[in-house]
Amino acid sequence: MMAIPPTWTDRLRVPVISAPMFLISGTDLVVEACNAGVVGTFPALNQRTSEGYRDWLDEIASRLMPEAAPFGVNLVVHRSNPRLDTDLAITVEKRVPLVVTSLGLNRDLISAVHAYGGLVFHDVTSLKFAAKAAEAGVDGLIAVSYGAGGHAGLISPFAALHEIRQIFDGVLVLGGAISTGRQVAAARLMGADMVYMGTRFMATAESMAVERQRQMLLEAKAADIVYTPAVSGIPGNFLRASLTAYGRDPDDLTPPDKLDFGTTDAKAWRDLWAAGQGVGAIDDLPNVAGLIDRLAAEFGSAALLLANRG
Repeated sequence: MMAIPPTWTDRLRVPVISAPMFLISGTDLVVEACNAGVVGTFPALNQRTSEGYRDWLDEIASRLMPEAAPFGVNLVVHRSNPRLDTDLAITVEKRVPLVVTSLGLNRDLISAVHAYGGLVFHDVTSLKFAAKAAEAGVDGLIAVSYGAGGHAGLISPFAALHEIRQIFDGVLVLGGAISTGRQVAAARLMGADMVYMGTRFMATAESMAVERQRQMLLEAKAADIVYTPAVSGIPGNFLRASLTAYGRDPDDLTPPDKLDFGTTDAKAWRDLWAAGQGVGAIDDLPNVAGLIDRLAAEFGSAALLLANRG
């Protein structure tokens, strides 16, 4: 069992990956997360050109402290992404430490990243997808379980971790409604090596979320999250209030005529906002460093409580 990559261990304060959120994760969020001790990531498509993506990688590298946690990028592997080959070439050139792949597997990509010593984590929403990714040779699997923001599965995190671990001995990451350090500790106890935390980092000073989006996050509870294929064509979790404000019926589950992952036009995603069921634990908008201080304290106290109970 690989657990946390050995080269990361001394650089992490908490075993957390700040998930790559479309139109949300930018250079400030990534840099502050890494410098404070968690893995920061962003989607390459958040920069709307490949040259802009290259510029972001250069900026991040120039702002990271020597002891910072590693950073990563998300590459959408789906055939609708016309930039994949170009962005992958830039990723290899800049030797990005972690590549998170989604919406498809690409063995050539995995080989290219491994060739310079990088790691590839792949997000999965079912055991079927997990088995395919494990066989393809990825270093980590991200179990995007029930309640996760954006594209998510319907499997319980308890079931996901148990079943995936039976077929995979690499880094196992759990995503889905995780907002506190105590929940990070619980995920570790359940068998996860790390956790994937998106919505909680969305509600921070350094995220690129707009003001109304931030307000919706503060106001929302788990019941305000809608699981629907109506935004992209693949089922995912979205803020009910954003669907309503955009003039969409949140109870209409009709998918669009074609899949839309924001690979060519991000217009719809600017107003239809993904979020996970962990919103109920969000009641403030701290800066990233302050949030990570809190997560570390909660994680440590949970570990201590567990030790005392033992």
